Amino acid sequence: MMHTSEAVSIAIEPGWADIREGVGRICEQYPNAYWVKLDHASAYPLEFVDALTQAGYLAALIPEEYGGAGLPISAGCAILETIHERGGNAAACHAQMYTMGTVLRHGNPAQKRKYLPGIAAGKLRLQAFGVTEPTTGSDTTQLKTRADKKGNDRYVINGQKVWTSRALQSDLMLLLARTTPPDKVKKRSEGLSVFLVDLQEAKGKGVEIKKIDAMINHNTCEVFFDNLEVPAENLIGEEGQGFRYIVDSMNAERILIASESLGDAKFFIARAAEYAKERRVFGRPIGQNQGVAFPIARAHADMVAAELLVKKAAALFEAERDCGAEANMGKMLAADAAWKAAEACLQTFGGFGYAREYGIERKWRECRLYQTAPISTNMVLAYIAQHVLGLPRSY
Repeated sequence: MMHTSEAVSIAIEPGWADIREGVGRICEQYPNAYWVKLDHASAYPLEFVDALTQAGYLAALIPEEYGGAGLPISAGCAILETIHERGGNAAACHAQMYTMGTVLRHGNPAQKRKYLPGIAAGKLRLQAFGVTEPTTGSDTTQLKTRADKKGNDRYVINGQKVWTSRALQSDLMLLLARTTPPDKVKKRSEGLSVFLVDLQEAKGKGVEIKKIDAMINHNTCEVFFDNLEVPAENLIGEEGQGFRYIVDSMNAERILIASESLGDAKFFIARAAEYAKERRVFGRPIGQNQGVAFPIARAHADMVAAELLVKKAAALFEAERDCGAEANMGKMLAADAAWKAAEACLQTFGGFGYAREYGIERKWRECRLYQTAPISTNMVLAYIAQHVLGLPRSY
């Protein structure tokens, strides 16, 4: 059994210093002015994503036999956290890390050989995750998109997805659809299947993509499926077991997104503390005032606490142990810490916080998303109440 002191030393070890340094050098080439320009144009950061791809960081979690680095999820966390800590936004590329995991864990050998090397080399982009729908939202098991089998060689898909980010920039989409009607299954989570959709082939042949104009530059879309034919060989794993496969991806998603929130929190805390020391009003630094200092200090404490839980979730995931509770709670606490840090930072900067040249208002808008997505705070609390505390199911 691991001694307490050993457990603590593992939990607080920052790790992956070489990765953080390398990613940091790339981020230096894409300062705030780059992100502001993209924000104005609602454009995709293609140059930034290409730089990460060429350096091998987006293939970090893909096994070496398929052209990746074969690193654990904690390495992915270090990559995404660093991007956010340095003022960037990893939303343009983070999905590749957790959607790829579904293919890796549940795909057959032929699918892995066909897709993973291309994803690792950056020749194929797997950035689109088709799960959420307009009428069902977080109630994933009630989704309406249907995949009907025709013969033995194909499925025909009809339905709609929403908030499918990067669909316009992806070559492939991981899609969850119902293959068995809900009245024909014993559990709501049964009868759902996962497909790998070739978007480049499907556009104009059963797939229509419309970009959503949103508060932040997230490149998110609605996707419509109209009699889209998908080869049966693109079914991932067993038919009807897709919800379980997606849950695997979702735990990884929670952990990786939480790391982005930690990076945001560190960005805001560092900027706020620096400005509070330099900005002088009434003859002294504003950081000398407890009304300014205490919110920053509280944000730092919240960030450190959240970081410990996220690291625990990552360690459990790497050990292939159940990490649902830790992944969900870590994501919620990290998102809360980032938002508190954002509020403290914007308040510390005062009027200058609204000036786009500082990057504070952009990051403030961006980090607010993680209170709502990829899982809302209320859904996390419902999960804790039911699955951790044993309280009656609320939905």
